[in-house]
Amino acid sequence: MILDERRSTIEGAAQGCLFSALMADEESETAMTDEAIDEAATAQAKAEAMDAAKDDGVAKNDGVAPAEGEGTGAPEEECTHECSGCGVSGCGDRVDPQDRILKPNGRSTIKHVIGVVSGKGGVGKSFVTSLLACAMRKRGYTVGILDADVTGPSIPKAFGVEGHPSADADGINPMTTEGGIGIISTNLLLPEGDMPVAWRGPVVSGIIKQFFNEVNWGDIDYLFVDMPPGTSDVMLTVFQTLPIDGIVTVSAPQDLVAMIVGKAVNLAKDMDVEVLGLVENMAYFVCGNCAEKHYIFGKPQGAEVAKRYAIDAYASLPLDPAFAAACDAGKAEEYKVGDALDPIIARIEQLS
Repeated sequence: MILDERRSTIEGAAQGCLFSALMADEESETAMTDEAIDEAATAQAKAEAMDAAKDDGVAKNDGVAPAEGEGTGAPEEECTHECSGCGVSGCGDRVDPQDRILKPNGRSTIKHVIGVVSGKGGVGKSFVTSLLACAMRKRGYTVGILDADVTGPSIPKAFGVEGHPSADADGINPMTTEGGIGIISTNLLLPEGDMPVAWRGPVVSGIIKQFFNEVNWGDIDYLFVDMPPGTSDVMLTVFQTLPIDGIVTVSAPQDLVAMIVGKAVNLAKDMDVEVLGLVENMAYFVCGNCAEKHYIFGKPQGAEVAKRYAIDAYASLPLDPAFAAACDAGKAEEYKVGDALDPIIARIEQLS
Protein backbone atom coordinates (compact mmCIF):
# COMPACT_ATOMS: atom_id res chain seq x y z
CA MET A 1 0.00 0.00 0.00
CA ILE A 2 2.75 2.48 0.96
CA LEU A 3 4.62 1.67 -2.25
CA ASP A 4 1.49 2.09 -4.35
CA GLU A 5 0.80 5.47 -2.76
CA ARG A 6 4.35 6.66 -3.41
CA ARG A 7 4.27 5.48 -6.99
CA SER A 8 0.96 7.27 -7.52
CA THR A 9 2.50 10.47 -6.15
CA ILE A 10 5.51 10.16 -8.44
CA GLU A 11 3.38 9.54 -11.53
CA GLY A 12 1.31 12.57 -10.62
CA ALA A 13 4.50 14.60 -10.45
CA ALA A 14 5.56 13.30 -13.87
CA GLN A 15 2.44 14.59 -15.55
CA GLY A 16 2.36 17.77 -13.47
CA CYS A 17 5.91 18.68 -14.47
CA LEU A 18 4.91 18.95 -18.11
CA PHE A 19 2.52 21.71 -17.28
CA SER A 20 4.42 23.49 -14.54
CA ALA A 21 6.70 25.16 -17.08
CA LEU A 22 3.66 26.49 -18.93
CA MET A 23 1.97 27.89 -15.84
CA ALA A 24 2.76 31.59 -15.45
CA ASP A 25 1.27 34.35 -13.34
CA GLU A 26 -1.34 36.72 -14.71
CA GLU A 27 1.27 39.19 -15.93
CA SER A 28 3.59 36.87 -17.88
CA GLU A 29 3.61 34.01 -20.33
CA THR A 30 6.13 31.23 -20.84
CA ALA A 31 6.72 28.25 -23.08
CA MET A 32 7.75 24.66 -22.44
CA THR A 33 11.33 24.32 -21.20
CA ASP A 34 13.90 21.60 -21.54
CA GLU A 35 14.22 21.54 -17.75
CA ALA A 36 10.55 20.65 -17.35
CA ILE A 37 10.90 17.80 -19.82
CA ASP A 38 13.94 16.50 -17.96
CA GLU A 39 12.07 16.75 -14.67
CA ALA A 40 9.13 14.82 -16.08
CA ALA A 41 11.46 12.15 -17.44
CA THR A 42 13.16 11.85 -14.06
CA ALA A 43 9.84 11.50 -12.30
CA GLN A 44 8.78 8.84 -14.78
CA ALA A 45 12.04 6.96 -14.24
CA LYS A 46 11.42 7.01 -10.50
CA ALA A 47 7.94 5.63 -11.05
CA GLU A 48 9.39 2.79 -13.09
CA ALA A 49 11.95 2.12 -10.38
CA MET A 50 9.12 1.87 -7.89
CA ASP A 51 7.47 -0.69 -10.15
CA ALA A 52 10.63 -2.76 -10.16
CA ALA A 53 10.86 -2.53 -6.39
CA LYS A 54 7.27 -3.64 -6.09
CA ASP A 55 7.92 -6.63 -8.31
CA ASP A 56 10.77 -7.65 -6.00
CA GLY A 57 8.55 -7.22 -2.97
CA VAL A 58 10.97 -4.69 -1.46
CA ALA A 59 11.00 -0.90 -1.54
CA LYS A 60 14.61 -0.05 -2.35
CA ASN A 61 16.52 2.62 -0.42
CA ASP A 62 13.54 4.05 1.43
CA GLY A 63 14.35 2.73 4.88
CA VAL A 64 10.66 2.22 5.66
CA ALA A 65 9.43 -1.06 7.03
CA PRO A 66 6.09 -2.35 5.78
CA ALA A 67 3.10 -1.45 7.87
CA GLU A 68 1.49 -4.07 10.04
CA GLY A 69 -0.32 -6.59 7.89
CA GLU A 70 1.55 -5.59 4.75
CA GLY A 71 4.17 -7.70 3.00
CA THR A 72 2.83 -10.95 4.42
CA GLY A 73 0.06 -13.27 3.47
CA ALA A 74 -2.11 -12.87 0.38
CA PRO A 75 -1.80 -9.53 -1.41
CA GLU A 76 -4.70 -7.13 -1.27
CA GLU A 77 -6.93 -7.02 -4.30
CA GLU A 78 -5.88 -4.07 -6.42
CA CYS A 79 -8.61 -1.51 -6.97
CA THR A 80 -9.62 -1.23 -10.63
CA HIS A 81 -11.77 1.85 -9.96
CA GLU A 82 -14.66 0.11 -11.75
CA CYS A 83 -17.03 0.96 -8.93
CA SER A 84 -20.21 -0.19 -10.67
CA GLY A 85 -19.06 -3.82 -10.72
CA CYS A 86 -17.21 -3.86 -7.41
CA GLY A 87 -18.45 -6.14 -4.64
CA VAL A 88 -16.27 -4.80 -1.84
CA SER A 89 -18.42 -3.32 0.90
CA GLY A 90 -17.53 -0.23 2.88
CA CYS A 91 -15.11 1.16 0.31
CA GLY A 92 -14.48 4.81 1.04
CA ASP A 93 -13.23 5.45 -2.48
CA ARG A 94 -16.40 4.44 -4.28
CA VAL A 95 -17.76 7.21 -6.46
CA ASP A 96 -20.71 7.61 -8.74
CA PRO A 97 -19.61 7.34 -12.42
CA GLN A 98 -21.13 10.75 -13.15
CA ASP A 99 -18.97 12.33 -10.48
CA ARG A 100 -15.87 11.38 -12.49
CA ILE A 101 -16.88 13.39 -15.55
CA LEU A 102 -14.54 16.34 -15.93
CA LYS A 103 -15.67 19.88 -16.55
CA PRO A 104 -13.77 22.43 -18.65
CA ASN A 105 -12.01 25.22 -16.81
CA GLY A 106 -13.74 28.48 -16.02
CA ARG A 107 -12.84 30.06 -19.35
CA SER A 108 -14.16 27.22 -21.47
CA THR A 109 -17.57 26.04 -22.62
CA ILE A 110 -17.52 22.85 -24.68
CA LYS A 111 -20.90 21.88 -26.09
CA HIS A 112 -20.04 18.55 -27.69
CA VAL A 113 -17.13 16.11 -27.43
CA ILE A 114 -16.64 13.65 -30.29
CA GLY A 115 -14.10 10.82 -30.14
CA VAL A 116 -12.50 9.53 -33.34
CA VAL A 117 -11.35 5.95 -32.84
CA SER A 118 -9.98 2.97 -34.70
CA GLY A 119 -9.54 -0.61 -33.64
CA LYS A 120 -6.04 -0.69 -35.12
CA GLY A 121 -3.42 1.68 -36.43
CA GLY A 122 -2.75 2.71 -40.00
CA VAL A 123 -6.32 3.26 -41.14
CA GLY A 124 -6.23 7.07 -41.25
CA LYS A 125 -7.86 8.05 -37.97
CA SER A 126 -6.01 11.37 -37.69
CA PHE A 127 -6.83 11.99 -41.35
CA VAL A 128 -10.54 11.61 -40.61
CA THR A 129 -10.26 13.73 -37.45
CA SER A 130 -8.67 16.52 -39.48
CA LEU A 131 -11.30 16.34 -42.21
CA LEU A 132 -14.20 16.36 -39.75
CA ALA A 133 -12.78 19.32 -37.85
CA CYS A 134 -12.19 21.27 -41.07
CA ALA A 135 -15.66 20.46 -42.38
CA MET A 136 -17.36 21.62 -39.19
CA ARG A 137 -15.25 24.77 -39.09
CA LYS A 138 -16.21 25.62 -42.67
CA ARG A 139 -19.85 25.31 -41.62
CA GLY A 140 -19.32 28.11 -39.13
CA TYR A 141 -18.85 26.12 -35.92
CA THR A 142 -16.13 26.77 -33.38
CA VAL A 143 -13.93 23.68 -33.32
CA GLY A 144 -11.05 22.24 -31.34
CA ILE A 145 -8.91 19.11 -31.60
CA LEU A 146 -7.58 17.37 -28.51
CA ASP A 147 -4.76 15.14 -29.74
CA ALA A 148 -5.07 12.18 -27.38
CA ASP A 149 -2.62 10.10 -29.38
CA VAL A 150 -0.01 11.17 -26.84
CA THR A 151 2.84 8.91 -27.93
CA GLY A 152 2.28 9.32 -31.67
CA PRO A 153 0.77 12.75 -32.32
CA SER A 154 0.37 13.91 -35.91
CA ILE A 155 -2.29 16.63 -35.74
CA PRO A 156 0.10 19.63 -35.43
CA LYS A 157 2.07 18.50 -38.48
CA ALA A 158 -1.07 18.10 -40.59
CA PHE A 159 -2.13 21.67 -39.84
CA GLY A 160 1.32 23.24 -39.99
CA VAL A 161 1.16 24.31 -36.34
CA GLU A 162 4.57 24.84 -34.77
CA GLY A 163 6.01 26.37 -31.63
CA HIS A 164 4.88 26.07 -28.03
CA PRO A 165 1.60 27.15 -26.46
CA SER A 166 1.55 29.94 -23.90
CA ALA A 167 -0.23 29.86 -20.58
CA ASP A 168 -1.74 32.17 -18.01
CA ALA A 169 -3.16 31.85 -14.52
CA ASP A 170 -6.21 29.97 -15.81
CA GLY A 171 -4.49 27.35 -17.96
CA ILE A 172 -2.82 26.62 -21.27
CA ASN A 173 -3.82 28.49 -24.40
CA PRO A 174 -4.32 26.13 -27.35
CA MET A 175 -2.51 26.80 -30.59
CA THR A 176 -4.70 27.94 -33.46
CA THR A 177 -4.63 26.89 -37.11
CA GLU A 178 -4.94 29.33 -40.00
CA GLY A 179 -8.62 28.42 -40.24
CA GLY A 180 -9.28 29.03 -36.55
CA ILE A 181 -9.22 25.47 -35.16
CA GLY A 182 -7.83 25.20 -31.62
CA ILE A 183 -5.27 22.43 -31.09
CA ILE A 184 -3.48 20.92 -28.10
CA SER A 185 -0.97 18.09 -28.49
CA THR A 186 2.05 16.68 -26.71
CA ASN A 187 4.19 17.50 -29.73
CA LEU A 188 3.52 21.18 -29.04
CA LEU A 189 5.06 20.77 -25.58
CA LEU A 190 8.29 19.03 -26.60
CA PRO A 191 11.59 20.75 -27.39
CA GLU A 192 11.93 18.70 -30.59
CA GLY A 193 9.19 17.16 -32.72
CA ASP A 194 10.93 13.79 -32.92
CA MET A 195 11.51 13.50 -29.18
CA PRO A 196 10.02 10.16 -28.02
CA VAL A 197 7.26 10.05 -25.42
CA ALA A 198 7.62 6.80 -23.47
CA TRP A 199 5.10 7.09 -20.66
CA ARG A 200 3.07 4.53 -18.81
CA GLY A 201 -0.71 4.40 -19.04
CA PRO A 202 -1.53 6.37 -15.86
CA VAL A 203 0.69 9.25 -16.94
CA VAL A 204 -0.81 9.31 -20.44
CA SER A 205 -4.33 9.25 -19.01
CA GLY A 206 -3.46 12.11 -16.67
CA ILE A 207 -2.16 14.23 -19.54
CA ILE A 208 -5.37 13.71 -21.51
CA LYS A 209 -7.45 14.87 -18.57
CA GLN A 210 -5.30 17.98 -18.30
CA PHE A 211 -5.64 18.60 -22.02
CA PHE A 212 -9.38 18.78 -21.41
CA ASN A 213 -9.79 20.72 -18.18
CA GLU A 214 -6.57 22.73 -17.93
CA VAL A 215 -6.69 24.25 -21.40
CA ASN A 216 -8.40 27.58 -22.15
CA TRP A 217 -10.57 26.24 -24.96
CA GLY A 218 -12.98 29.17 -24.90
CA ASP A 219 -16.43 28.61 -26.41
CA ILE A 220 -16.27 25.41 -28.45
CA ASP A 221 -19.16 23.88 -30.39
CA TYR A 222 -17.34 20.63 -31.19
CA LEU A 223 -14.19 19.24 -29.62
CA PHE A 224 -12.79 16.30 -31.58
CA VAL A 225 -10.62 13.87 -29.63
CA ASP A 226 -8.12 12.09 -31.86
CA MET A 227 -7.52 8.85 -29.98
CA PRO A 228 -4.69 6.35 -30.33
CA PRO A 229 -5.53 3.05 -32.03
CA GLY A 230 -6.92 0.12 -30.12
CA THR A 231 -9.07 -0.32 -27.03
CA SER A 232 -6.48 0.78 -24.49
CA ASP A 233 -6.19 2.95 -21.38
CA VAL A 234 -6.79 6.13 -23.35
CA MET A 235 -10.15 4.99 -24.69
CA LEU A 236 -11.27 4.03 -21.19
CA THR A 237 -10.08 7.37 -19.83
CA VAL A 238 -11.97 9.32 -22.50
CA PHE A 239 -15.14 7.25 -22.09
CA GLN A 240 -15.11 7.45 -18.29
CA THR A 241 -13.91 10.99 -17.58
CA LEU A 242 -14.74 13.21 -20.58
CA PRO A 243 -18.36 14.26 -21.32
CA ILE A 244 -18.27 12.42 -24.63
CA ASP A 245 -21.34 12.59 -26.85
CA GLY A 246 -20.31 9.78 -29.17
CA ILE A 247 -17.60 8.35 -31.38
CA VAL A 248 -16.83 8.08 -35.06
CA THR A 249 -14.97 4.88 -35.86
CA VAL A 250 -12.56 4.56 -38.78
CA SER A 251 -11.82 1.41 -40.77
CA ALA A 252 -10.25 0.23 -44.00
CA PRO A 253 -11.55 -2.35 -46.53
CA GLN A 254 -9.96 -5.47 -45.05
CA ASP A 255 -11.52 -8.41 -43.22
CA LEU A 256 -9.09 -8.00 -40.32
CA VAL A 257 -9.92 -4.31 -39.92
CA ALA A 258 -13.64 -5.01 -40.09
CA MET A 259 -13.30 -7.49 -37.24
CA ILE A 260 -11.33 -5.03 -35.11
CA VAL A 261 -13.94 -2.32 -35.72
CA GLY A 262 -16.28 -4.55 -33.77
CA LYS A 263 -14.00 -4.42 -30.74
CA ALA A 264 -14.12 -0.63 -30.55
CA VAL A 265 -17.84 -0.51 -31.26
CA ASN A 266 -18.66 -3.17 -28.68
CA LEU A 267 -16.56 -1.44 -26.03
CA ALA A 268 -18.38 1.82 -26.72
CA LYS A 269 -21.74 0.16 -26.43
CA ASP A 270 -20.71 -1.63 -23.22
CA MET A 271 -19.87 1.77 -21.75
CA ASP A 272 -23.02 3.48 -23.05
CA VAL A 273 -21.16 5.62 -25.58
CA GLU A 274 -23.05 6.21 -28.80
CA VAL A 275 -21.47 5.25 -32.11
CA LEU A 276 -22.30 8.15 -34.42
CA GLY A 277 -20.84 6.83 -37.63
CA LEU A 278 -18.35 4.69 -39.51
CA VAL A 279 -15.84 6.04 -42.02
CA GLU A 280 -14.23 3.52 -44.34
CA ASN A 281 -10.97 5.09 -45.42
CA MET A 282 -8.84 4.08 -48.43
CA ALA A 283 -11.90 2.36 -49.87
CA TYR A 284 -10.75 2.91 -53.46
CA PHE A 285 -8.23 4.72 -55.64
CA VAL A 286 -9.33 6.83 -58.60
CA CYS A 287 -6.98 6.61 -61.57
CA GLY A 288 -5.87 10.03 -62.74
CA ASN A 289 -5.84 8.89 -66.36
CA CYS A 290 -9.06 6.96 -66.82
CA ALA A 291 -11.00 7.99 -63.67
CA GLU A 292 -11.71 4.32 -62.96
CA LYS A 293 -11.94 3.16 -59.35
CA HIS A 294 -9.41 0.57 -58.24
CA TYR A 295 -9.93 -1.39 -55.02
CA ILE A 296 -6.35 -1.71 -53.85
CA PHE A 297 -7.17 -3.19 -50.44
CA GLY A 298 -10.15 -5.23 -51.58
CA LYS A 299 -13.80 -4.46 -52.11
CA PRO A 300 -15.27 -1.96 -49.63
CA GLN A 301 -17.02 -3.55 -46.66
CA GLY A 302 -17.99 -0.48 -44.70
CA ALA A 303 -21.68 -0.51 -45.53
CA GLU A 304 -21.95 -4.15 -44.47
CA VAL A 305 -19.99 -3.54 -41.27
CA ALA A 306 -22.15 -0.52 -40.43
CA LYS A 307 -25.27 -2.60 -40.89
CA ARG A 308 -23.86 -5.45 -38.80
CA TYR A 309 -23.24 -3.16 -35.84
CA ALA A 310 -26.33 -0.98 -36.34
CA ILE A 311 -24.37 2.17 -37.19
CA ASP A 312 -26.68 4.58 -38.96
CA ALA A 313 -24.19 6.94 -40.64
CA TYR A 314 -21.61 5.58 -43.06
CA ALA A 315 -19.12 7.26 -45.40
CA SER A 316 -16.27 6.10 -47.59
CA LEU A 317 -13.12 7.98 -48.56
CA PRO A 318 -10.64 7.32 -51.37
CA LEU A 319 -6.94 6.65 -51.11
CA ASP A 320 -5.80 10.09 -52.22
CA PRO A 321 -2.11 11.10 -52.48
CA ALA A 322 -3.22 14.73 -52.51
CA PHE A 323 -4.15 14.59 -48.85
CA ALA A 324 -0.78 13.11 -47.87
CA ALA A 325 0.88 15.95 -49.76
CA ALA A 326 -1.34 18.51 -48.02
CA CYS A 327 -0.47 17.12 -44.58
CA ASP A 328 3.25 17.09 -45.35
CA ALA A 329 2.93 20.74 -46.28
CA GLY A 330 0.84 21.53 -43.18
CA LYS A 331 -2.13 22.43 -45.37
CA ALA A 332 -4.82 19.97 -44.26
CA GLU A 333 -7.38 22.79 -44.24
CA GLU A 334 -6.92 23.33 -47.96
CA TYR A 335 -7.83 19.75 -48.90
CA LYS A 336 -11.25 19.43 -50.53
CA VAL A 337 -13.16 16.34 -49.49
CA GLY A 338 -16.38 17.30 -51.26
CA ASP A 339 -19.56 15.77 -49.87
CA ALA A 340 -18.01 12.42 -48.94
CA LEU A 341 -18.39 12.98 -45.20
CA ASP A 342 -21.86 14.55 -45.31
CA PRO A 343 -23.65 11.54 -43.70
CA ILE A 344 -21.27 11.66 -40.73
CA ILE A 345 -21.45 15.44 -40.43
CA ALA A 346 -25.24 15.37 -40.55
CA ARG A 347 -25.29 12.86 -37.71
CA ILE A 348 -22.92 14.98 -35.63
CA GLU A 349 -25.03 18.09 -36.21
CA GLN A 350 -28.05 16.24 -34.84
CA LEU A 351 -26.41 16.44 -31.41
CA SER A 352 -27.10 20.19 -31.31
